[in-house]
Amino acid sequence: MVGDEADSRNPYESFEDNPYRSSVNIFTNESVLKEDWQPEKLPEREAELDEIRNALAPATRGVNAHNLFLYGKTGQGKTVAIDHELALLQDYAASQDTLDLSVIKTSANNQTTSYQLCAHLIKEIRDSRKKPSGIDQQSMFDLLYEEISDLEETVIIVIDEIDAIGSNDELLYELPRARKNNYIEDQWVSVIGISNNLQFRDNLSPKVKDSLYDSEIEFAPYNAEKLTSILERRAERAFVDGVLDDDVIPLCSAFAAQDEGSARQAIRLLYKSGELALNYGDDIVSETHVREARDILERKRIEEGMRSLTTQDQFALLSVVALEIDGETPARTRQVYQKYKSIVDRLDGNQLVERRVRDHLQSLGMQGFLLAETRNTGIQGGSHYRFELKTDLEATLDILSEDTRIDDVVSDLTEIATAKELT
Repeated sequence: MVGDEADSRNPYESFEDNPYRSSVNIFTNESVLKEDWQPEKLPEREAELDEIRNALAPATRGVNAHNLFLYGKTGQGKTVAIDHELALLQDYAASQDTLDLSVIKTSANNQTTSYQLCAHLIKEIRDSRKKPSGIDQQSMFDLLYEEISDLEETVIIVIDEIDAIGSNDELLYELPRARKNNYIEDQWVSVIGISNNLQFRDNLSPKVKDSLYDSEIEFAPYNAEKLTSILERRAERAFVDGVLDDDVIPLCSAFAAQDEGSARQAIRLLYKSGELALNYGDDIVSETHVREARDILERKRIEEGMRSLTTQDQFALLSVVALEIDGETPARTRQVYQKYKSIVDRLDGNQLVERRVRDHLQSLGMQGFLLAETRNTGIQGGSHYRFELKTDLEATLDILSEDTRIDDVVSDLTEIATAKELT
């Protein structure tokens, strides 16, 4: 009976026949390529780490650390950098009798108001599953101050994706001034904000800027050389020695540098390339795997992003796609708006004013669907935006065609693009 049960669980004649058994060895430690892996060193961000260290250093001297704002596109090492320096500061605090430190880390993702973010912070400090609710905003703020009062003398609050709070930013004004306004007595409170939105700071109220931003650090996109350095360190630990063709890492770095300059993107591309080689039973990761991996990841990124677009986002994107097919990009906002009006009229949609359409175009640029550049034509002409499609045209049309609200327009554009051999 035992033998029969064993046979029923293993329908293959031998271990060699099991489909989970691979004939090649590609990875030695692929966890190094996972997004949650934390590198011990960040040599490509030494200048930014020095700035963070200088901002945190006052905490070691018995006063509050500087309020700090880290900004830059996704995948530039902002969160990794602040985690790295806070870990060092916490190690130092543990070795000192004079520095009592509490670090609270949270994300403002889906917390679109000061009230929601405040409740979320209270939940984090309490380490609770449930947020407080049912009270007015000032009472919620007071409850947060009570929770902070039970923490150590020095408190550093890290808020990732801080831009999610938008213009409802009263908490960002209140927190750094809590001690000055006598909401708390014995704590030094500092706030560190992290954002992928490069325009977020400009949209804040003047009083918040004055209160919150003692120090700002921009994380500029990585160039190909720095991305190559990052990938080489990861690859040394992640892959079997000798399985990467010489052009694999430079190609992954070049693709990522040309796009967003994102280390996350470059690492994901290298990882996917290795997986493809493994799945195909190839004992060497080659340029062919990298190019296929790029196509797969790009389509996945487009699919995930486009399926979350609003109807007005789709109208704005279709307008640029139509101009792209006509060979009229980069196009100014006014030109895009004329195409937008014709598409909205055809689809019997709600037509927005030009300024609001421009906002949608800029948002599409931030999401990576469009290239949005500002051009300055001098004193008389002033500055203006120019937009063009950033994603693959064929993939964009294919994914947009899945929405029945706009599929007639997409079908016509696809026919035109096919006739012009653009897809």
